[in-house]
Amino acid sequence: MSAKSLYLKRAWYVAALSSEVDATQLFHRRILGMSILIYRDARGEAVALQDRCPHRFAPLSMGSRVGDAIACPYHGLRFDAGGHCVHNPHGRGQLPKGQVVRSFPLIERHGFLWIWMAEEAADPALLPDFAPLDEGHANGVGHTYMKLPVDYRLILDNVMDLSHVDYVHGEIITTRGQLSPLIPQVEETDHSVSASWDYSQTPPIGIFAPFLPRPEETARHSIRVTWTAPANIQLSIAAAQDDVPFEQGVSQYDLHSCTPGDENETHYFFATRRNHAEEDGDYNRFKTAAMHAAFETEDGPIIAASQREMGGEEFFDLKPMLLSNDLAAVKVRRQLQRAIDNENATSSGWGRAVARS
Repeated sequence: MSAKSLYLKRAWYVAALSSEVDATQLFHRRILGMSILIYRDARGEAVALQDRCPHRFAPLSMGSRVGDAIACPYHGLRFDAGGHCVHNPHGRGQLPKGQVVRSFPLIERHGFLWIWMAEEAADPALLPDFAPLDEGHANGVGHTYMKLPVDYRLILDNVMDLSHVDYVHGEIITTRGQLSPLIPQVEETDHSVSASWDYSQTPPIGIFAPFLPRPEETARHSIRVTWTAPANIQLSIAAAQDDVPFEQGVSQYDLHSCTPGDENETHYFFATRRNHAEEDGDYNRFKTAAMHAAFETEDGPIIAASQREMGGEEFFDLKPMLLSNDLAAVKVRRQLQRAIDNENATSSGWGRAVARS
């Protein structure tokens, strides 16, 4: 029987920004506790292999490319994009039959490379649709990445409970203490959890104020966050004045996606599409850098310190004090764990059936 997985495997995780993997390099990243090699073939299509030679287990990412094949740095064996050994420089050069290096399906979408880590056949229908990221001018969307020494679920907690913004963040995204008194509206389906807040603040949130008719006066704000498995949170925020509907106000559409490297490391990917200053490349770079810095210097250190204080214990085992603002985050944790438990039970049952046959 296979060991139980800590992660949901039958799902799509962001493996890299599309821009991180170019036409020549061998790109390495640890995902769900496994080392993964990603590169682009001659057609520009991304390929993912386990980053481990089956001979002496050297990382293939330390090797070199020979056409679309990867040469192991240790003994010169070469492997194609499907994980087959295509060159053996030793002895009579006998080649093993079949796939000897595990390969992984990839989908390139929304500026990201998404990877399927389960042994079962990949299901493209399970990749959520974040199409608004692809709409509009190329300078109206920004992508960034950061690696953090924390459990990915702590980042999900952080984004699902935005009341922390009242205390953690500086002027650019401050909500001026307006979120904490509110009880978010929470909705749950079989595959998602959403939370929303509607409120007013004076002056408006800093990222939108310069684009509103009266930057120093009160504006209505609307925020909605929606989690979908395994670790994607889509955040929409808008501000408007007078009787202008939010759909015609100043807004942005964000995606926060967390991919576990292992139990104590998370690859945090972020994309933001706005409906203002869309063609301004300089503003786009400023906005992306500002959002990146906000997490690295404000949320990130607190989350990392919290993880250290947890000392490796499970969140609910520590009997946390739960507040009204925690409802959405708690629902996400419970729904995610149910999905992992169900998947483990199914995989274990399948393993026993195979063993009996």
